[in-house]
Amino acid sequence: MKKVIMGNHALSYGAMLSRSQVIAAYPITPQTQVVELLSEMCADGTLEAKFIKVESEHSAMAACLGASLAGARAFTATSAQGLALMHEMLHWASGGRMPVVLGNINRAMAPGWSIWSDQNDSLSERDTGWIQFYCSSNQEVLDSVIQAFKVSEKLMIPSMIILDAFSLSHTYEVVEIPEQEKVDGYLPPFKPPFRLTTEEPHAFGGLTSPDHYMELRYKLQKDMEKVPALVDETGREYEKIFGRRLSQVDDYRCDDAELILVTSGTAGYTARVAVDELREKGIKAGNLRIRLFRPFPFEKVRQIVSSAPKVAVLDRNISYGHHGIFYQEVKSALYGQTAKPTVFGFIAGLGGRDITKDHFKEIVEYALSKDKAEEEIVWIGVKK
Repeated sequence: MKKVIMGNHALSYGAMLSRSQVIAAYPITPQTQVVELLSEMCADGTLEAKFIKVESEHSAMAACLGASLAGARAFTATSAQGLALMHEMLHWASGGRMPVVLGNINRAMAPGWSIWSDQNDSLSERDTGWIQFYCSSNQEVLDSVIQAFKVSEKLMIPSMIILDAFSLSHTYEVVEIPEQEKVDGYLPPFKPPFRLTTEEPHAFGGLTSPDHYMELRYKLQKDMEKVPALVDETGREYEKIFGRRLSQVDDYRCDDAELILVTSGTAGYTARVAVDELREKGIKAGNLRIRLFRPFPFEKVRQIVSSAPKVAVLDRNISYGHHGIFYQEVKSALYGQTAKPTVFGFIAGLGGRDITKDHFKEIVEYALSKDKAEEEIVWIGVKK
């Protein structure tokens, strides 16, 4: 079945098809429609789940953690300040190995007060131990929720599905809604190795001495390192059933590229249009869209960009006092490599400002005209 739905509702359908058993809900623009539709699904019986209305985003994640400890598949969604309020609970989720799935609609952090998109909210949580997927279409949003539950429950690590505010969350696209029976075949019921039960009692999240704490973090890191291969494995399985590829990265016309644009989110598809138009003019450009950000897909990035003389990374975020965050990650991935392209870092689109194909053409023109990066950050579209 195909439906024309907004990106927020693609999250809702993904949670429904995954047979989420607990939905914890607190509204915040631009996320609100996600939990609104899920509330309707719970009310009319489309989804057999407990819908919990809470007083804050902190409580929403706390409710999901309790549900996960009890052995239920749990889902919630938020944005920006709401995600920041969840921050403490995000550490509890990953440290406690609770495979909750969270939908985050990227919204710029206040002040100045904003409801429009950039990535600083989710990227501020990059060190909390959550898997992070960045999506570029409503179809990918729906598919990623289902895959995220499969990956998370295999490794007992929570996942965050991330999409741009308004340019995806409130934009309507044709989305194929998979058959429930096929989703059930791909995603089995959640059966955690340990859960809260009176039959077999356990303690969770207790005081941990230095004799054991470091080993818990070591195990989390080692399991995080298994995520890239598992994403590819579950993505291939998904493609066999549903015909759509879900991998760590999405590379476009990169094989012979003289310059590769590195992107994420909806900017990745805008970059494709720019690449095609540049190719028509004889400029060999390519686009590498990073879908899996945490853990970072080091090997895939190295494999794809190392053959290009130049790489231009576009960030819709900034680590103040440093650089764009994807730019940092790409440089770290290439450090020490024998074949190392010149890497340029660009920042655009903060606070929801449009990123257009002309911006990508400007980036390509700048990078091709320089032998090396003369500035640590090149700002695109700033009004001076």
